[in-house]
Amino acid sequence: MTLYCGIDLHSNNSLVSLIDNDDRVIREQRLPNELDTVVDLLGPYQSDIQGVVVESTYNWYWLVDGLMEQGYPVHLANTLAIQQYNGIKYTNDATDARYLAQLLRLGILPTGYIYPKAMRAIRDLLRRRLLMVKQRTAQILSLQSQIGRHTGQRLSALRIKQLQRADLAGYFTEPAALLAAQQALQLKQQLDSQIDAIETQVLADCAHQADYARLTSAPGIGKILGLTILLETGPIERFAQVGHYNKRGR
Repeated sequence: MTLYCGIDLHSNNSLVSLIDNDDRVIREQRLPNELDTVVDLLGPYQSDIQGVVVESTYNWYWLVDGLMEQGYPVHLANTLAIQQYNGIKYTNDATDARYLAQLLRLGILPTGYIYPKAMRAIRDLLRRRLLMVKQRTAQILSLQSQIGRHTGQRLSALRIKQLQRADLAGYFTEPAALLAAQQALQLKQQLDSQIDAIETQVLADCAHQADYARLTSAPGIGKILGLTILLETGPIERFAQVGHYNKRGR
């Protein structure tokens, strides 16, 4: 018997559906998000399963990695690309899981790239740096606006970055305004420290790689851009042609 498995993954449970070549449901069950429980359900059918499809949701790592380690051929469904089939997709979890399995059976499943587990955490850490840079920029702009509001002065972003806590008293006379400025500056300085820690960790993991050295040897590609290109690209072999490079994996 040839079987196809679709898993509709949610925050704390999954709907697992097994279908055959005629789209008949062989086994279907909602399970808690526990790897052992999912493996126990699939185990009796493993030799017949041609593929397991998991949606590319925010929490897919544990399930995809676990099933791959158990020897299952796993496919990560590109949920954005599947939108084109909305005309025949139903709304409940069971039909969603079956639909994923049907797409695999028909050979038309849009898939996402399963980024190698060994480097995934460091890539995600670098992505966290971007979030913190945005938060730091928000604090810089907030402090810049506060000073402009109370003094009429327009301090450059560079000058704002150079400010120390003692400097703020020269811009604010009201205690409440001064406290607000001090908090913005303190948050900015804390984010500086966290961003530095992330960069140190990522560099320690990546600076020795030959591809990183090649990237940063190119004019205009510095430390952070080089790390970003390296980690967001992953193994370059996954891009069969140059034109495929813009289709970034997850």
